[in-house]
Amino acid sequence: MRHTVVFTDHTFADLDIERAILDEVDAELVDAETRDDPLETVLADADPDGVIVMYADVDADLLDLMPNCRVVSRTGIGFDNVDLDAATERGVYVTNVPDYCIPEVSDHTIALLLALARKVVDYNDRVEAGEWDVTAGRTMRRLDGGTLGLIAYGDIARAVGEKARALGMDVLAHDPYLDETDVAGEAVTLVDDRDDLLAESDAVSIHAPLTPATEGLIGPDELARMKETAFLLNTARGGIVDEDALADAIRVGEIAGAGLDVLAEEPPDDDSPLLDLDDVILTPHAAYNSAESVVELREKAARNVAAALVGEVPPSVVNEAVLD
Repeated sequence: MRHTVVFTDHTFADLDIERAILDEVDAELVDAETRDDPLETVLADADPDGVIVMYADVDADLLDLMPNCRVVSRTGIGFDNVDLDAATERGVYVTNVPDYCIPEVSDHTIALLLALARKVVDYNDRVEAGEWDVTAGRTMRRLDGGTLGLIAYGDIARAVGEKARALGMDVLAHDPYLDETDVAGEAVTLVDDRDDLLAESDAVSIHAPLTPATEGLIGPDELARMKETAFLLNTARGGIVDEDALADAIRVGEIAGAGLDVLAEEPPDDDSPLLDLDDVILTPHAAYNSAESVVELREKAARNVAAALVGEVPPSVVNEAVLD
């Protein structure tokens, strides 16, 4: 019997990549973006065997509309828009694509750091406004000889650390799930106390997933422990940082600035306190993006679904409890 898969929401011009892969396992792909009906109606009518999701929230109520669903495949690394407990209770795999944009996100993180440290955006704005003054703005400090602190130390953080070392920086990392044996042979110093990392780093870069444990992880107390000359970088998830506290810290000079590719609310509200700060660089959740990474993302997300439909365990299962 032919399978049915619903793609709930996406930003792609077509779904040719996904259709070709799902055709291999005799699965029809329904593009909910092209339907006038609400997503709930599309899912109830299609009764899909699998779902591919980009930004839509998949909660218990949505899962109950598709009792035959075997897999929810997230097109991305993060999976905070999927209720893992509800999926596990229903025996549904939740998958992600954890390894598709490591070069892009690590490049973007370093780009934000360089832009902040060298005042690239500030100088550009001043030149466009008719000002030609090398002394304008705050004093710049060299990165060579400085210290980069990494919050979490997964694949992307490792790539960021490698690129930072090429700039002459020392690298610290805090990750409660790792010990010295996990980083043997790597040029990184694991720091048990996150407060020590915050205090010692000239730039702090966040690479943790958004979970109940990490939501609001960087707030007023953490920012107060950072150097006044330090930068905060976030290419992970916006909810990890208390944005009001961050704006206040930058405004009063508690830290030097921030480079953010992710925000708690995307796009930000017009009254976001971060929008009017000269020492903040914002990009629109674009760190993952390249022609190559998008193709890889789409292929791997579709293959997670295809594996589940033929009775295999998908390559990237997030809710491992469903395997028990």
